[in-house]
Amino acid sequence: MIGMICLLTVINYIDRQTLSVLAPTIMQEFGMTNVDYSRVVTTFLLAYTISQAVSGKIIDRIGTRAGFMVFVTIWTIASMLHSTARSAVQLAAFRFLLGLGEAGNWPGAAKAVSEWFPMKERAFAMAIFNSGAVIGAVVSPPLIAWVALTFGWRYAFFIGAGCSMVLMTLWYLNFRPPAAHPRLSAEERAYILSDQPSETSGTPRPWRSLFAHRQTWALIVARFFTDPIWWFLISWLPTYLKNSRGFSLSLIGLLAWIPFLFADVGNLVGGGASSVLLRRGWSVDRARKTVMFAHIALAPLGALLLLATTSDGAALAAISMIAFGFQGWIVNVLTLPSDCFPRQDVGAVAGIGGAAAGVASMSFTLLVGWVVDHYSYRPVFVMVAIMACVGAMGWLSIMRRIERVAPAAGAPIDARVVPA
Repeated sequence: MIGMICLLTVINYIDRQTLSVLAPTIMQEFGMTNVDYSRVVTTFLLAYTISQAVSGKIIDRIGTRAGFMVFVTIWTIASMLHSTARSAVQLAAFRFLLGLGEAGNWPGAAKAVSEWFPMKERAFAMAIFNSGAVIGAVVSPPLIAWVALTFGWRYAFFIGAGCSMVLMTLWYLNFRPPAAHPRLSAEERAYILSDQPSETSGTPRPWRSLFAHRQTWALIVARFFTDPIWWFLISWLPTYLKNSRGFSLSLIGLLAWIPFLFADVGNLVGGGASSVLLRRGWSVDRARKTVMFAHIALAPLGALLLLATTSDGAALAAISMIAFGFQGWIVNVLTLPSDCFPRQDVGAVAGIGGAAAGVASMSFTLLVGWVVDHYSYRPVFVMVAIMACVGAMGWLSIMRRIERVAPAAGAPIDARVVPA
């Protein structure tokens, strides 16, 4: 199950990275400035934010299997429509539709992990599916650049769409929740539920009531301040390499995947480390915090290294450090909804966090476009360092201790809940 979700996430990132890799070419053909490009990216983020706010609730209501079918279908159609764009306005419209569909991937994945994995394995399961994002980011530059150089840039938008159609067929045939899966043994089902609270029959909390819990606000702060770092990398890295480092499209295809490879390693290390610590008897609170802060500290260090060097190789190494640190941090942040809330609320809480990330990323993307047109990328990397520090300390001051929220009124209390 987690393998299929990982592959869906790979495709998700191939679809969204296609524009990023082709941005220097498309900007030249359409006569776009950096501000124009930032507006196109922001339309995606606007739709992504709106959809994040509601997609988790939709998936909680209709189920993980049907929810993925709906949102993947939307993003597949949107991806193909990109190939017909003849102006920046049309491109922005198709990006908006793509954002509506792609946003459903993360709340859906968080819900699937909460359904299919015991608490002690969730961080590593999240790392497996989340590695799909960085795998997609790794394979996108060379694959998309090759297709664009060989057949033309418009054909590149069919890569992810074609893969989505195949995988959705497999998803429809194979995915079921554990309680309904015909090939799941009684022993496997018992293991999945071994350290989870029995909350599957509970009623989801009203959406507004989720904001009464500090765990929700801690997630909002963490994602608001740190997610823009990742969106900056995936949206602006090829343009940065071309404009600040003089890379051609072929050289971008050859080298732009390197930071995302390190991001993948950071993702697996971050998720795996906290799971190992939990197996050794560490509390959820201690394990998550140790791994999270060890990783997020690398983001400001990487930004400072980049600002201090003139070497292209050192710059790629610094960006790789930022990507490694961010992914080790965020994979643990993404487990917080399932660490702190019952399964029937996980999708909604994850969606709230995603919406906060979207609002911040939209603002930062527009700011990057203006700053780069008027100054350079250097102030942007200063902001990256500051946001990493503010996000980490803000999260800690609000969360204080990672623990589950009190059961909703009338909900059954399960003695098997593992203390954080």
